Amino acid sequence: MGRAARTTTTLAVAILAAALVLPQAALADVPPTYNDGKPPASETGDQPARGDEDMPPAPAGLEGYYTQQLIWTDCERGVQCAKLTVPLDYARPEADQIQIAVLRLPSTGEGEKIGSLLTNPGGPGRSGVEFVFGSAPLFQRLRRDFDVIGFDPRGVNVSTPIDCLSDKERDAEIAADITPETKAEIRFIENTATRFVRACRTRSPKLIGHIGTMNAARDMDILRAALGDPKMSYLGFSYGTYLGTVYAHLFPNRIRALVLDGAMDPTKSQAEQGASQGDGFAEAYVSFLKDCFKRKDCPFRGRGTDADLTKAVERTNAMFLKADKTPFRTTVDDRRVTLNVALWGWRSALYSKFSWPQLRVTLAQAFRGDGTGLIQFSDLYFQRAANGTYTNADPAFRAINCLDNPRPKRNKFDECSLWPAAVTPVPRSMHAKGAPPILVVGTTRDPATPYHEAVALAKHLTSGVLLTNDDDGHTAYGNSFCSSEVIDTYLITLKTPKKGFVCKQEAQV
Repeated sequence: MGRAARTTTTLAVAILAAALVLPQAALADVPPTYNDGKPPASETGDQPARGDEDMPPAPAGLEGYYTQQLIWTDCERGVQCAKLTVPLDYARPEADQIQIAVLRLPSTGEGEKIGSLLTNPGGPGRSGVEFVFGSAPLFQRLRRDFDVIGFDPRGVNVSTPIDCLSDKERDAEIAADITPETKAEIRFIENTATRFVRACRTRSPKLIGHIGTMNAARDMDILRAALGDPKMSYLGFSYGTYLGTVYAHLFPNRIRALVLDGAMDPTKSQAEQGASQGDGFAEAYVSFLKDCFKRKDCPFRGRGTDADLTKAVERTNAMFLKADKTPFRTTVDDRRVTLNVALWGWRSALYSKFSWPQLRVTLAQAFRGDGTGLIQFSDLYFQRAANGTYTNADPAFRAINCLDNPRPKRNKFDECSLWPAAVTPVPRSMHAKGAPPILVVGTTRDPATPYHEAVALAKHLTSGVLLTNDDDGHTAYGNSFCSSEVIDTYLITLKTPKKGFVCKQEAQV
């Protein structure tokens, strides 16, 4: 496609709202249950260290946390569950405590295992417990050598979760008119930030200042010790790459292997991240359209020329504007598909190339004024169940973002400028000097974490090694046989790919 068409496409999708960074993570259909017993922080664990290395000493004042014993109970489908105790405030570890939900897929290997492999699916705000629970087949190869570990970071899901808006309030917020015209619509938008901040302060007063990524990374090191691993093996996706980068910054000498798939560039501001994602989704949609023109059920006419692509984008934007004027009905329930719902549904469908067939159907419906597919994709994005309940992924995402970034100048439309707790911004410069080779993975047409961010992170890290996955969709592991094999090999043997290695696109859907 020519330069002019690419520019037109970027401008055409510029009406998108500020971007979230969410992974296409598999979710459990039946969540596991947990032992509510709280292991005393002073109890000493008896798990052996892995290999011949000695366990590193615990930081002063945190000895009880680092030597705690995880009490494992059997959960659904052969997995095991436990709770990890960590301090609410690392500046006052002797004060309040919170719990971190942990899930373990036990190793299936017959010999001595390497240790534990910690994972994080992204967000921030996504449940690592549900991700691992629902994705056991993904880790079939790695389980021969590792116990695969999922955990809900502090504030998320069942790890002492942050609670803000009710389900009905969430419905109203997502369906809000983002191009308000009436006084009521304007007031609703003007009060959105204040309403959210007040709800978080009222329902989760202790958590609102303590669920940032710096604290989550410190929790990971306590979890590493409680699992009996002298050094960390880790596989993080999307925001999970940011969490992994922070861990590498804080504990570079406690890393065995670190994979950052769908990498985020930590040097970018929130505004720069949003602009980067805008371009990423534009490029991803063009890739979808090029494929769409080859399909019999494509709702657009043409052969995929630059002119055809531009017309397809214009028709898509016209559909969005139609939803803004007269929200679409659906066959799901009595909710309507407003512009905001349509945009989030469209974005959700672009996270995975395996959603492209359903996106073709969804667009055909929308062009007829039927928003069924769009609201289903939007519900998937925001983790809304059929009974109208939500997980806490979105409020956790928003709270963590506010804590991780410098406080903006006060603005009634910006919830982070109104956040009712001190923030602890994550450093922009995190080179992780002293860490072993860190594998950074970037997919060339990734909408949510564009490829250039992986390139930047690999250069930024002192020991970063770049793996390029030439493909569509968000993240590479499990979506590319080649990339999955390279990642597995690195995690097991610590061998990194040669400089400039590229995994080529394997299949169309």
